[in-house]
Amino acid sequence: MSEPINIGSVDDIDEGEAKVIPAAEAGTEEDIAVFHAEDGNFYALNDECTHETASLADGWIEGTEVECPVHSAKFCLKSGEAMCMPATIAARTHKVEVVDGDVLLYPNVPTAEQA
Repeated sequence: MSEPINIGSVDDIDEGEAKVIPAAEAGTEEDIAVFHAEDGNFYALNDECTHETASLADGWIEGTEVECPVHSAKFCLKSGEAMCMPATIAARTHKVEVVDGDVLLYPNVPTAEQA
């Protein structure tokens, strides 16, 4: 497993919001969006929509799904699954843990739902 990146306190990302971790910081090919979902949990996906270039972090979070701000494709935050057209390809997930109030991101480690 890769070493985690401490991206800050749970209080740094409001529920229903996301924080983008630049690829250079994450050591990945793409930026990663860390979402604080309405279920209170944190999830991470590659930030770019798989349908067309758009930041998922700029999208709308409803429950445990995020809607792309460009063409309204929806993705499951737990599994990355594309939930509706026009997206047909899942978004890549990254493991997130909360430890002692800090949000830890494990870049390139898929969630159990996507593994």
